[in-house]
Amino acid sequence: MIDPLRAALYLRVSTTRQAEVDLSIPDQQAQTSAYCTRQGWRVVAKYLEPGASAMDDNRPEFQRMIERACDDDHPIDAIVVHSFSRFFRDAFGLEMYVRKLAKHGVRRVSITQELGDDPAQVMMRQVIALFDEYQSRENGKHVLRAMKENARQGFYNGSRLPLGYALSEVDKRGHRTKKKLVIDPVEAETVRLIYRLYLEGDGGKGPMGVKEVTKALNAKGLRTRLGARFGVASVHKILTNPVYTGRWRFNQREAKTGRAKPAGEIIEVAVPAIIEQPVFDKARASLTRLAGLLTSLTERRASSDAEVQERARVLQREIAQADDKLRRLYKLVEDGLTDIDETLADRLAALKLERERAKAALERIKVQLAPQITLEPDQVERFGAFMRERITTGDTTFRKAYLRSIVDAVEVDDKVIRIHGSKASLEQAVIAGEQIGKGVRSFIRKWRAQGDSNPCFRRERATRRQGA
Repeated sequence: MIDPLRAALYLRVSTTRQAEVDLSIPDQQAQTSAYCTRQGWRVVAKYLEPGASAMDDNRPEFQRMIERACDDDHPIDAIVVHSFSRFFRDAFGLEMYVRKLAKHGVRRVSITQELGDDPAQVMMRQVIALFDEYQSRENGKHVLRAMKENARQGFYNGSRLPLGYALSEVDKRGHRTKKKLVIDPVEAETVRLIYRLYLEGDGGKGPMGVKEVTKALNAKGLRTRLGARFGVASVHKILTNPVYTGRWRFNQREAKTGRAKPAGEIIEVAVPAIIEQPVFDKARASLTRLAGLLTSLTERRASSDAEVQERARVLQREIAQADDKLRRLYKLVEDGLTDIDETLADRLAALKLERERAKAALERIKVQLAPQITLEPDQVERFGAFMRERITTGDTTFRKAYLRSIVDAVEVDDKVIRIHGSKASLEQAVIAGEQIGKGVRSFIRKWRAQGDSNPCFRRERATRRQGA
C-alpha cells in the first residue's frame, strides 16, 4: 500500500481587516483541508501567518515551514496554499523558493491555480506571479495616494492619537466618515502641565528634568490615554512632538523599513495647537542640544560594528540550525525510526564539527564587538542640567578639571568660537551622571594634579618618605 502524500498547509493574510472578511485564515484552512481530503493526502502540519506581507520572506512561520520542508528526514511532500499570492507576491522570491523546495522533492500546490511542471505551465506560474507582484505594488500606491490626499484635506488617517487630542466627525462621503483632530480639554491641560514643569518647575524650585516631570505626573494621579502611568519615554515624546504646535505630519517613514522619507513626501496637516511655538522650541532645544553632540559618536560605532554583528548573527543561526538538526536525528533514533549506522554516524559527526567550528568562530568574533552603550533621553537631559549648575556655580578646581577632561582646544577668531573635544569622554561623563561631583575619574590623567592615575599610591609613597 502506498503511503498518502504528506501535506503542510500555509495560511496567510496581510492585514487585520483581511483576516475578518472573505479570505480569512479559517476560510483558507477549510478550503485547503478539503482539497487535501479529496486528493487523499494527509495533513501533517499547519503554518498560520496572520498580518504578514508576502512581498518578502521576513515571515517567521514561512521560514520555519521552509526549513522543516528542507530537512534531511523529508517530513513534507507538498506545501498547499489557497493561491500563489498567499505563498509569495514577489516573482523572483516565488521562483527562488519553488526551486529550493523542488531540490528537496517538495511540491508547492495552489488549490485555485492548479498547474503542472511542464515548461508551458511553469511559464504560466511565473506570469501569474508577476501579475500578483504588480497588483500588490499598485494597490499599495493607490492606498498611499488616497491617504496622502486625505491628509492634505486635513482629515485623520487612522494612526494613534497623541495625548491631548480627540476625533470629531466632520463629513460623510458615501460609506466613509471623515474625521479631524480636535483638542481634548482635559488631556490638553496635562500636556501644558508637562511643558510648564519641564521649563519652569513647580513651587519655585526651578525647571525639572524629564524623570522628575514623570514622577510629578504620577504623584498627581495623572494617567496616559490608555490608563497607564507615565514613563520617561512617553514624557520625552510629548516634549518633542511638533503636533502640539499645530503641525501633524503624515507619511514620515517607510512602513516596512522605518527609514525616514524625503521632506517632499511628508504631508503637514494643520491641527489646533496646544503649545505655543516659542515654548515648544525652548523645550526641544534643551532636550536635543547635548544629544546632538553624542549622535555622531553612536552612528560611527554602529557603522563599524554592523559588519561584525551581522557575521555574529549568521554564526548564531548556524549553531541553532545544527543543534536543531542534531535533536531531530536523536529523536528519530529514540523513537526507533532509524539506527545509528555508519552513514548516520558520519552525519552526526559532521553536524557536531560544524556546530563546534561555528561556536569557536563566534567566540573569536565576540572579542571584536564593542559593548553597546545606550543613553536614555532623561539621562542626557539630567546631565545637562547638572553640568549647567556646576559649571556656573561650582568649585573652580572642579570646573577647570572637568572642562580639561572633555575639551582639547578652543579656537577664537573675529566671528566664531570653535570648541574641540572628545565625544567619547563626554559620553563617559553622561554615563557617570551626578557621580562626577563625588570624585574624579582615574582613567583621565588631566584630573590628577601630578598627572598620574593612582593617587593612593602617591600618598602611600609620600608617607613612606616622611617616615624615613
